[in-house]
Amino acid sequence: MNTQLLDALAALVKEKGISQEVLVEAIEAAIISAYKRNFGQAQNVRVDFNMDTGSIRVFARKEVVEEVYDSRLEISIDEARSINPNYQVGDIVEIEVTPKDFGRIAAQTAKQVVTQRVREAERGVIYSEFMDREEDIMTGIVQRVDPRFAYVSLGKVEALLPASEQMPNETYRPHDRLKVYITKVEKTTKGPQIFVSRTHPGLLKRLFELEVPEIYDGTVEIKSIAREAGDRSKISVHSDQPEVDPVGACVGPKGQRVQAVVDELKGEKIDIVRWSEDPVEFVANALSPAKVLSVIVNEEERATTVIVPDYQLSLAIGKRGQNARLAAKLTNWKIDIKSESEAEQLGIAYVPNRSLDSFDTPLNNEDEHDQTFDLPKEEIE
Repeated sequence: MNTQLLDALAALVKEKGISQEVLVEAIEAAIISAYKRNFGQAQNVRVDFNMDTGSIRVFARKEVVEEVYDSRLEISIDEARSINPNYQVGDIVEIEVTPKDFGRIAAQTAKQVVTQRVREAERGVIYSEFMDREEDIMTGIVQRVDPRFAYVSLGKVEALLPASEQMPNETYRPHDRLKVYITKVEKTTKGPQIFVSRTHPGLLKRLFELEVPEIYDGTVEIKSIAREAGDRSKISVHSDQPEVDPVGACVGPKGQRVQAVVDELKGEKIDIVRWSEDPVEFVANALSPAKVLSVIVNEEERATTVIVPDYQLSLAIGKRGQNARLAAKLTNWKIDIKSESEAEQLGIAYVPNRSLDSFDTPLNNEDEHDQTFDLPKEEIE
């Protein structure tokens, strides 16, 4: 039986990834529980579990006193000194009290306690592992779907993908494989609960880190992300190394890198623009693919007025205002878009910014000339 116990212990350590010390503590606690239940509930005992031989010994711990009132917890000074003449009042004497048939009883009684401890330890291991992976990306497999959640297996644990974090252009079916972004890891009585997302901007960032080595090693930095999941996103990128083209690095040869991200996001359009400390240049880049004539900056209100050619107004605003809205989120500047003729009618004096004659044109944009707006675009927060 002792050999079987040691073999079972070694298997648990290997299979569950739980430390041997934790398991030994669980076994000792279970044996103490079994002993008290079967051989004297009030007795103070200690268990010695020998990991080399698998032997289990139980010791009663008794305090040395002048006069004994409870023989289960106390021992007289005379009796203690018969064991060892050096004992003094107040010392603790340990006396082996291992019953003859205790192995079988211990195994039967301790099984439930050991199982519970192992389960708790396993949950602790999983929680620690996934706490370190918060704000990280993992590949999971959809197990089942209900109106509130899609349940995604991440190996040792099942994560929750709430309906609010699901892409509107995706339908999830069992056995679908997809990449998810871990937003939160909670410790509950039933074990770690992990929440994931497909709409979080962090997912887009991590996907680019996977596809673009220059982002992963820090040569290129993603400065900001504006995302309307499932439809369109904008990211701004920058490199401190003049010889590195951050936009080109993210696009990749023949657009392969950005296309891999687009494919993972089921066709979500992605605009990659160059970040700049100069709000004039940054706002103009963020509104691409529209051509910008001038950007008038109000530093105090952190607002900009953007002048575009008349024929570019609908392109700058975008479908349902999406291009301007994303540009405002990306730059963190208010953006008020005016056509050239409208600016003249309002008496807005501007000098065309020659530096804006050329700027990045991102990938994956549709021609939006068919979208017309009779009224000027309101300022976008």
